[in-house]
Amino acid sequence: MAIAITFLFSIILLLQPNLSLSQTTTTCTSKTFSKNRLFASCIDLSQLSASLHWTYDPTNSTVNVAFTAPNPNSNGWVAWALNPAKPSMVGSQAIIALHDSDGKIVVRTSNISTYSGVDFSPIMYDVWGMEAEQGEIGGVWVMSFFASIKLPHGTTKMSHVWQVGPESKSEELQKHDFGEENLNSKGVMNFASDGVKSGSSNSRLNERNVHGIINAISWGVLLPNGAIIARYFKAIDSSGTAWFYLHVSFQVAGYILGMAGWGTGLNLGVKSKGVQYTTHRNIGITLFSLATLQVTALLLRPEKDHKYRKYWNLYHHTFGYTILVLGILNIFKGLSILNSGHKWEIIAIVIVGFFIGITLLLEITSFVRSHLRKKNLATITNPNKQDQDVQSGV
Repeated sequence: MAIAITFLFSIILLLQPNLSLSQTTTTCTSKTFSKNRLFASCIDLSQLSASLHWTYDPTNSTVNVAFTAPNPNSNGWVAWALNPAKPSMVGSQAIIALHDSDGKIVVRTSNISTYSGVDFSPIMYDVWGMEAEQGEIGGVWVMSFFASIKLPHGTTKMSHVWQVGPESKSEELQKHDFGEENLNSKGVMNFASDGVKSGSSNSRLNERNVHGIINAISWGVLLPNGAIIARYFKAIDSSGTAWFYLHVSFQVAGYILGMAGWGTGLNLGVKSKGVQYTTHRNIGITLFSLATLQVTALLLRPEKDHKYRKYWNLYHHTFGYTILVLGILNIFKGLSILNSGHKWEIIAIVIVGFFIGITLLLEITSFVRSHLRKKNLATITNPNKQDQDVQSGV
């Protein structure tokens, strides 16, 4: 059971969307984004200090992109566009991040057909998942937007243009400057071969996967199985003291892995300045603290006939069940942070449900066995009771 659940949790975490962090630096390979987004490739664009990040999937001709550029105005706008004909504004299929009437940053599309202005309209490519964000970094406002685009089948090399504008209010764009950088913000790129690999992002992705898998195995597999062994298998007479050593082995192994997972989480936190997952972090700290107390308690366990043993048992069981509940809760918090999608959360729910089902089955079996044992014991200690029951019609 433990091996099966370990495998399933590992698959879930390995298939999650990439972990993302806040933007902190000026080169595309070290730029990171909030809301759990990483990209396979990136390029520092030649003008306007902009950069483009993307992941291209050749199986369905889809590209997930992130465009980011600094803007001196907190109410400004940024745009990036593909042009199937040439690197020019007219004819480009633009994605634009700007501000609405409430001052919120939004994303719109436009099929630009003239230099006289921009009207928002659908573009010739299917686009979905459009979101935008902005933040102040080093005294400069940085705007970013994200989108998924369906490219024509087999087409990876295209002209593109990009731009930064001074102000956008109520979804109306003020004209951008006409300086050298603004006029030269265009080029040709190939999604399949251009750019550089986002090495630091891949490194963080691997560390995120390690963090998730280790903690899933620790808090979601080893510790629950250790608790099941202690609760149900010690009642089996033939197990002797084997259940105890199995219980301790599972709990110590779970604690060691949990400690490693906690350490990787702290390291990710150090690398993720500006991004806070307060609830997930606090639960993790609480879990590790309680688990440390549990391990320490093993060294202070009184003998069975000691007058304080019942208090130790109460403490040990209370902390143990609290750790199990918080551990499962934090696994789901981690899935939520990873923006994994409902299907993976459903899979996790099914796995946990299976775990709960096994526990309930063992609980029922334990109850029946205990009831039968008491009944047999009563028969042994009072062998005449059965005859009396028969004679009395019971």
